[in-house]
Amino acid sequence: MRQGRRDGFREFAAGRSGHLYRSACLLASGDTHLAEDLVQETLGRMYLHWGRISRVDNPAAYAQTVLVRAYLTHRRRRSAGERPVGELPDTSAVAAGGGDPALRMTLLQALGRLAPKDRAVLVLRYWEDRSVEETADAMNVSSAAVRTRCSRALARLREQLGGSLSAFAEF
Repeated sequence: MRQGRRDGFREFAAGRSGHLYRSACLLASGDTHLAEDLVQETLGRMYLHWGRISRVDNPAAYAQTVLVRAYLTHRRRRSAGERPVGELPDTSAVAAGGGDPALRMTLLQALGRLAPKDRAVLVLRYWEDRSVEETADAMNVSSAAVRTRCSRALARLREQLGGSLSAFAEF
């Protein structure tokens, strides 16, 4: 029985880790090291409770929720010894889908200037294509809070990017 659960988790982790990593890169504004840590923490939490989690309707959505909450927890407890850097690290792992790397970097930098919760709501709503209710559940806030935060975060992005997000629709 345990071997079957372990194999089920291995299959799940192998199938979802790439998607989790891409989402984590967006949440971490291109910081690939932090993204790897977030994915590892997410999969570790999932493994501990896999017997229960494997029976939910959508373990992939559950994993995304765990990832977002791990990211928000990380942002709250950020060590005083950490220092932000002026330039983003190489994000070639994020650029797996082609497109214009300069546009991608500009968008990652703009996302990096947003507050962590603003960034999380945009990633969930527009990268993960979640509904307002699903995003609210993942972030443990009300639907109204998601709509408000999303509207304000998009306005901040428009200010930073010169008023038009249409050039970044390919991202």
